[in-house]
Amino acid sequence: MQTIKEKQSSLLEVNKSKFIALAIPLNEEESFKPFLLSLRKEHPKAKHIVYAYRVGNKAKSCDDKEPKGTAGHPLLELLYKRDINNCAIIVIRYFGGSLLGAGRLLRTYLQSGIDVLNKCTFIEL
Repeated sequence: MQTIKEKQSSLLEVNKSKFIALAIPLNEEESFKPFLLSLRKEHPKAKHIVYAYRVGNKAKSCDDKEPKGTAGHPLLELLYKRDINNCAIIVIRYFGGSLLGAGRLLRTYLQSGIDVLNKCTFIEL
């Protein structure tokens, strides 16, 4: 099992929508909520802020009003598939005016998660 060494970010643009992905080390579940609240204040015009995290034996994901199963859950599955723990992936979406449809939305959120994880340095737990 592994975790990330430090915070990373990436940007993906699809049909004028911007997807800002963040990967952060997360050692305790209680510290995530304040971090998420600070992101909401930092990005007040973002349409959606979706996330997934794994901390120890706890895991959670949120689609933040995107169609069910298209955003947070695929990110959580990515953490499980890559055997990453004590980590959160957050994707901040600025809507660009075009609906992407559920399939493309799912692929875009997943690609955002993959892109940010590919920038990370990993350490063994």
